[in-house]
Amino acid sequence: MARVLVVEDDQFVRSALIRHLTEAAHTVRSVGTALEALREVAHVGFDVVILDLGLPDLDGGEALKMLRGITDVPVIIATARDDEAEIVRLLNDGADDYLTKPFSVEHLSARMSAVLRRSRATAAGAKPPSRVIRVGGLSIDPLRRQAELDGTALDLTRREFDLLAFLAGRPGEVVPRRELLAEVWQQSYGDDQTIDVHLSWLRRKLGETAARPRYLHTLRGVGVKLEPPQ
Repeated sequence: MARVLVVEDDQFVRSALIRHLTEAAHTVRSVGTALEALREVAHVGFDVVILDLGLPDLDGGEALKMLRGITDVPVIIATARDDEAEIVRLLNDGADDYLTKPFSVEHLSARMSAVLRRSRATAAGAKPPSRVIRVGGLSIDPLRRQAELDGTALDLTRREFDLLAFLAGRPGEVVPRRELLAEVWQQSYGDDQTIDVHLSWLRRKLGETAARPRYLHTLRGVGVKLEPPQ
């Protein structure tokens, strides 16, 4: 089971999370402020952090940036906010996943299992392909985790790179959304918004839009494919 840090200032929510996670055989520590969370992470090894955004001393988004400065521990955002722009920002700032309150304990368990699988696979030394993938003007080096477009380096988040590399490994092939969730996010099910958010930001960095695609093409109700511009 996992060592979990719950960062939540609402005592009712905090108690419910602790009870559920403990019943699921996880080891749980909890704090109510961002500064306490930073101290805990700096001194205790955790497998996953569940981070509320509405903290009394520091906004959870700022706390996330500070956490990312000292650790790569998976972070699941737990928030009552459902603004898409903010969710996108959090994902790009290093969040591994997010849940919008209220959420069920089953939903939390599924998301935790997914991020833990990804984290443990990385820790076990799962290595990406060593060959450089080229599709049109795109050059993707999975081993170095570097990507270029027409010779210019792309500044991609971890998940954006994973998505691009996976699609580039199957150029011209329509990949179902369910498969993207399973292979890139390690989730058996999830919200299509997760994929759409990352596709939108990836398109922006590739200099294209959904209305005028160059590399990334979405087939409504089917999936996504990456192919060189015609």
